[in-house]
Amino acid sequence: MENIKDKVAIIGMGCARFGERWDAGLDDLAIEAAYEAYEDAGIDPKDIQACWFGTVTAPAIGIGGTHATNSLKLDRIPVTRVENWCATGHEALRNACFGVASGMYDVVLALGVEKLKDTGFPGLGTGRGMGPVLEARRTSPGSFALIATRYFHTYGLSQEEGKTIIGKIAVKNHYNGSLSPKAHFHNKITLEQVIKAPIIAWPLGLFDCCGNSDGSAAAILVPAKQAKKFRQDPVYIKGIGMSFDSLLPHTRPKFDWLTWNSLVDSSQQAYQQAGIRSPREQIDIAVVHDCFTITELIIYENFGFSARGGAKGDIDAGFFELGGGLPVNTDGGLKCFGHPIGASGLRMTYEVYKQIQGKAQSPERQLKDVKLGLSHTFGGPPQVSAVAILGREPG
Repeated sequence: MENIKDKVAIIGMGCARFGERWDAGLDDLAIEAAYEAYEDAGIDPKDIQACWFGTVTAPAIGIGGTHATNSLKLDRIPVTRVENWCATGHEALRNACFGVASGMYDVVLALGVEKLKDTGFPGLGTGRGMGPVLEARRTSPGSFALIATRYFHTYGLSQEEGKTIIGKIAVKNHYNGSLSPKAHFHNKITLEQVIKAPIIAWPLGLFDCCGNSDGSAAAILVPAKQAKKFRQDPVYIKGIGMSFDSLLPHTRPKFDWLTWNSLVDSSQQAYQQAGIRSPREQIDIAVVHDCFTITELIIYENFGFSARGGAKGDIDAGFFELGGGLPVNTDGGLKCFGHPIGASGLRMTYEVYKQIQGKAQSPERQLKDVKLGLSHTFGGPPQVSAVAILGREPG
C-alpha cells in the first residue's frame, strides 16, 4: 500500500478572521483566506490547476463548487465540493493531497468556508441525528455530556473534581485564544467562572462549549520535490488518517463512551504513515477537535497523549499548556477560535503550519523548535475522525 509521507508539501496557507462575520458573505470569506494563501505561497491565482472546496451548510444556490469558482474566478479548472460533517476541511485537504501525489496536478487549492450565522439555526446545525429508528432527536451538548458523566464515574471523580478538570481545559483554551488575533473570542476566564457558568447539558456549562462562528481557511499544495522552488520553509505532509463508523456508537452493545473507534483508528493510520510510535514524546503541537472540553480530554487518551484515566494528572501538571510537554490547541481551539464546520480542519492545519515555520500569529504563542504537528477534526453522526500530521523536514 502506498504512503502519502513526504509526497506533498504545503507552500502557502490563509485564514480569515473568525467570528460573527455580518460584514462578509461566503464569497468574501473565500477570497479572504485564498488570497492570503496565494500571497504566502508567492503564486498567482492563475497558477491553481485544481481545487477541492469544503462546506457543509452553504445554501442551495451554492451547490457544487459554485462559491469557489465564482468568488475566486477559478475558470476552466476542476473544482470539487466535498462534505464530511465536521471533518470537511480535512476532507478538502486530504483530496487535494491525493490530487498532487497522483501526479495529476502540480499546484492545487484546498479551501474550506462556512457561514453558520446565516443558517438561522442555533448551534452548529450538526450532531442532531438522522436515524429516528436508532435514536431520539438529541443535541450535541447532550451527547457529549454523557461522555463526561461516564468518564467521571469510571475514574472515580466527584462532580466537583470532574467539573474542575474539564474547566481547566476551558481556561487554557481561552487564554490561548486571547493571544490569537483572528480568533472569535479573546476573553481570558477563570476556573471559577467556568464552574459557575450556566449549564447547557450537565456537566457542560457555557464555557465548556465551542463557539458558533463564520470563517474560512485555505492551503496551497505542491509536490514535495518542487516545494523549495516556491519557498525555503515549506511544510510537508507526513500522514493523513480518516475513519468513519458505520453506525452511531451509542447504539452498539457494550459501548463505554470512552473509547471511540474512529478516533483511535484515524490517529493510528496517521501515526503509521508518519512513523510515529510514541505520539506523546514525538509530537510537538496538536490542534484537536475541542467542540466541548470533555472532547479534548477523551482525545488525549484515545490518541495516546495520556494513559487511560491519566488525563487528569496531565491537565493538573500543565502538560497541554503552552509551556508544557505537548501543547494542545495553542490558538484557542474550536472553543475560542470558533468552529465554522467546513473551515475548521484547514484552520487547525493553518495553526500547525505557522507554528512549524516559527510564524505564529502572536509571539507569545510561538513554541520552540516545532518539528512535527498534528491537526484533527471529529464529527458526525455517525462519527468521523480525520488526522493530519505535518513536519518541518522531508525524510
